[in-house]
Amino acid sequence: MEQKENRLKEQILSLVKEYYAETFGKSKEFIPGKTFVNYGGRYFGEEELVNLVDSSLDFWLTAGPWAHRFEKRFADWLSVKFCSLTNSGSSANLLAFMALTSSELGERRIKRGDEVITVACGFPTTVTPCIQYGAVPVFVDITVPEYNIDVTQLEQAYSKKTKAVMIAHSLGNAFNLKAVKEFCDTHNLWLVEDNCDALGTEYTLDGETRKTGTFGHIGTSSFYPPHHMTMGEGGAVYTNDPLLHRLINSFRDWGRDCWCMGGVDNTCKSRFSKQYGELPLGYDHKYVYSHFGYNLKVTDMQAAIGCAQLEKLDQIVSARRDNFNFLKERLKGIKGLILPEAEKNSNPSWFGFLISVAEDAGFTRNELSEYLEKNRIQTRNLFAGNLLKHPAFDEMKKSGEGYRVIGELVNTDFVMNNTFWIGVYPGMKPEMLQFMVDTIKDFVASH
Repeated sequence: MEQKENRLKEQILSLVKEYYAETFGKSKEFIPGKTFVNYGGRYFGEEELVNLVDSSLDFWLTAGPWAHRFEKRFADWLSVKFCSLTNSGSSANLLAFMALTSSELGERRIKRGDEVITVACGFPTTVTPCIQYGAVPVFVDITVPEYNIDVTQLEQAYSKKTKAVMIAHSLGNAFNLKAVKEFCDTHNLWLVEDNCDALGTEYTLDGETRKTGTFGHIGTSSFYPPHHMTMGEGGAVYTNDPLLHRLINSFRDWGRDCWCMGGVDNTCKSRFSKQYGELPLGYDHKYVYSHFGYNLKVTDMQAAIGCAQLEKLDQIVSARRDNFNFLKERLKGIKGLILPEAEKNSNPSWFGFLISVAEDAGFTRNELSEYLEKNRIQTRNLFAGNLLKHPAFDEMKKSGEGYRVIGELVNTDFVMNNTFWIGVYPGMKPEMLQFMVDTIKDFVASH
């Protein structure tokens, strides 16, 4: 029976490879002005499709062997001790923050009313968990053309209520980890690195080069399709701290106290022999809840795709850097355009190519973006631009409570009005990159 099952599986997976070659494996001709140039998208081969079908035939469905395999391999790739898969990058940020609210952290835990230093220029879910919990985000400005936190404002943002710094490496460019880490170490603050847009970015600190996401207490990643690697939906939280790892898994897995993997019982060897809270002695440890948690796990099928993606992640990072350098070299010197600059001591794994339109350019960001879109080149703003300007903050503004702002956020507003980005993902063909360059040059020349 087992031999027949294996033979059938081999036949199915062989057909999957054939299907991939017929459906996805054929390169399509690029026609300038007609072929749509996406800013990002799925980048995959037959391996991802084979893994997906292979895992589906096991019909495990929830997190299982593929998920555990990915967590181990991804942690090794990052050179960290622990990794926890979750269902999105936003959930990864939620788990990273909520872990820091646990009473098990004693005086260092984040309580309602405590402050977290961050920026308003970025993606909202870096800040959302803080607000939803009842902590107070403290917004500081960014610098241009790095598009990361202005570290000169950190001391001004600090107060006796400050417990953490939670910020993203903007569009793949590392923030000034040297200054931020020194600030956090001086004031005994938690550091959470939102690494969702910067997977593979490297930073050198005190002579040691490591991947971003591994310098702080907790790092997060997203595996949404346009990101560096994908599972369709998915994310990860990683740390070197065993206590934080256990807390992250507790909040991810319903808030339970038990740390057994799915399908495994009695890892602690005392499943029915301890007393928790006001529960009766010997209450089943698998159903003891030490936190108000969630169910934020992935399916094994998602993890199987991730395992195949991880095998080509180094190649993906290299291609993104090459595509960024192609655009940077050919767009430099164009009047009216401000091009991105890598943070000192960093080697970014770029998510996109940022362009700001100078105030005296003679044209606006929107005019240039609309021209590119009309020529079927996809553009994106730098996410929220200024998060405080969005309707989500209307009620908080009326009450005048719930957040603090340092200064005027001048550069944040500049980005909101003047900045956009185009793609550098590995699916870009050289002729696509050149077409983007030519189209931008044509527009500027006509204005």
